[in-house]
Amino acid sequence: MKELASLEDINVSEENLLEEKFQSKVSRRRFLEAGSAVLVAAAGLQAAEGQEPRAVPRSADHHLPNEEEPGPNNTTLDRQNPNSVWAPETDAGGQQPFKYSFSLAHKRLEQGGWTRQVTVRDLPISKKMAGVEMRLISGGIRELHWHVGAEWALMLYGAARITAVDQEGRSHVSDVKEGDLWIFPGGIPHSIQGLGPDGCRFLLVFDDGNFNEFETFLITDWLAHTPSEVLAKNFGVPESTFAKVPKKELFIFGRELPRPLAEEKRQAEEGTGPVPHAFDFRPSEMQPNKKARGGEVKIIDRKIWPATNIAAAIVTLKPGGLRELHWHPNEDEWQYYVTGKGRMTVFAAGAHARTMDFEEGDVGYIEKSMPHYIENTGDTDLVFIEVFPTPFYEDISLAEWMAHTPFRLTDEHLQVGEDFLAKISKKEAVVTPQ
Repeated sequence: MKELASLEDINVSEENLLEEKFQSKVSRRRFLEAGSAVLVAAAGLQAAEGQEPRAVPRSADHHLPNEEEPGPNNTTLDRQNPNSVWAPETDAGGQQPFKYSFSLAHKRLEQGGWTRQVTVRDLPISKKMAGVEMRLISGGIRELHWHVGAEWALMLYGAARITAVDQEGRSHVSDVKEGDLWIFPGGIPHSIQGLGPDGCRFLLVFDDGNFNEFETFLITDWLAHTPSEVLAKNFGVPESTFAKVPKKELFIFGRELPRPLAEEKRQAEEGTGPVPHAFDFRPSEMQPNKKARGGEVKIIDRKIWPATNIAAAIVTLKPGGLRELHWHPNEDEWQYYVTGKGRMTVFAAGAHARTMDFEEGDVGYIEKSMPHYIENTGDTDLVFIEVFPTPFYEDISLAEWMAHTPFRLTDEHLQVGEDFLAKISKKEAVVTPQ
């Protein structure tokens, strides 16, 4: 019995020892958990107090474990968008995308050419403007039509003949070539025809994000949906006159090349004359508003083109050139990249910022008053256009703001030194380097 009691005592002692070890482990775990919670809370407190959070590991060649990308990747798209795949550390927040490529847009193919568009339906941020690319073969016609919004255009390739008639019956007929512009205010009927030897390609920009190139007012469509007896009464001719009017829109169709320009101008202007201000404009004939080692800018608005109600800038940046930090206080900006490669960071209130990459055929959009820059990241010239749904161009640069604010006040904000502030040019740089 004593031996049995001794064995029981030993078992109890072992159980007590195991229990003590278990309680010790639990206490240690609870201590560590509590300590971790304190550290997390402290980190949150530091962030709340505006202190720098712990840096996330980053490497130039993205070899660290937290940078690995196992699994499927669209490497072609990644190479085109390095600042989306590996955003700069200065990017922050949920800034919505401000880029869309015409390459992703549906292309409508017709007998006389093709067209495609980028609207608010494709790029939700683009609420005030939309864009269209169009190609017309030699003799190809974008049929007589009009739309509610104004149409601003840039010739990208070849040559075309444009026609229009204003509200007083005055006519515009002219030939435009690569680099030329035209404007058709809202409600003004017009047409475009590709000239020889290879037609044309052009960009159209509309001051309405909801614009739809496939739903415009077409002359064939209108007559096809008007009773023939009404047409006969309107013009005082037999109904048979309209027997061959197409029952469906022509939209983009091919025909013979137009007659000589002088002959068609004379015919169209008979009785009323030409429009008082030409609907076309030739930027090649103007001097840049700003020219520097980093590139140049040409601004085209109502100050030099009385017919336009849409302002624009044509920007050329040399390799490494920068369209300086700035914003536009009066309207949104719609961009089209003609040649080259670049990147743009857009800053939004609330500490949001995002950087995206651009190349030819891409559309960019910046809402009113949002600061941004554009940098040439390629080894050739970067050419892009800025278009605004307003007659007059306006911008304010960061350097201009700092140069004309008391140095003491600015230095109290940024701590960059009054000597630096005093050396900033009193005139807007626009492009750098100077």
